[in-house]
Amino acid sequence: MSLTRNAEATASRTADSRWLELLARAGFIGYGIVHLLFAWIILQIAFAGSGEEGNQNGALRALGAQPMGKFLLIAIAVGLIAMAIWQALEAAVGHHAKRGKERLFERIASAVRTAVFLWLAWTSIQVVQDASSNSADQQEQFSEKLMASSGGRGLVGFAGLVLAAVGIGMVIYGYKKKFERNLKTNEMNGKTRQTVRRLGMAGYIARGAVFAVAGLLIVVAAINYDPEKARGLDAALRTLRDQPYGPFILALMALGIAAFGVYCFFQSRFRKI
Repeated sequence: MSLTRNAEATASRTADSRWLELLARAGFIGYGIVHLLFAWIILQIAFAGSGEEGNQNGALRALGAQPMGKFLLIAIAVGLIAMAIWQALEAAVGHHAKRGKERLFERIASAVRTAVFLWLAWTSIQVVQDASSNSADQQEQFSEKLMASSGGRGLVGFAGLVLAAVGIGMVIYGYKKKFERNLKTNEMNGKTRQTVRRLGMAGYIARGAVFAVAGLLIVVAAINYDPEKARGLDAALRTLRDQPYGPFILALMALGIAAFGVYCFFQSRFRKI
């Protein structure tokens, strides 16, 4: 028991580090930039038939191709790693203000965020190193190999259901404005709070919709044995584009993703860390 308490005390001291907080807040700015670029790529897919990879990986590559892009990627990677450490500590010993199932849910959510931030940080580093691999192609190849194995199609289908459930959860999270619980709303004036609320709702609903469609496509890919549809967000966006009114639906999603990017800038200032 003493070892557990000592570990929790050490984790709490690390979580309260001023430097970790500053880096994590800077990380939100980088996270926002990634989503603004992601929104721009969605618009290009919708109206220009862009060949750029339609996900956060593509956004990071687009940033890396700009002047000073690699410097910005390194800064973003540092911020994302700080965010990952913060969320890992929250998953391990955090969310004490909540109880029971609610605290368990928040700790699981923090663990998922840790994985996402680490993956984006790793992708940023890979782009700086001029890695040319395409994550959507890799996902397609992995899905094809997995589907060919015994029980593989079931695993791919299950992964798709999980992704769809995560997407639906994001939509509900945004619609019910649950994200406000993690913000210092008492430090906002009325106009700022209303702006942040609208941005958060639009952002989470748009992100959730994209993830839900991607998950459903993976399920369909598993059922029909079609690995080309198991490319995650990239396949979801391109499939939507080819539907009636698809480009306009993507434009709305792009606006929502951009709203989430701006919301991240407000998180940098008002997020409880």
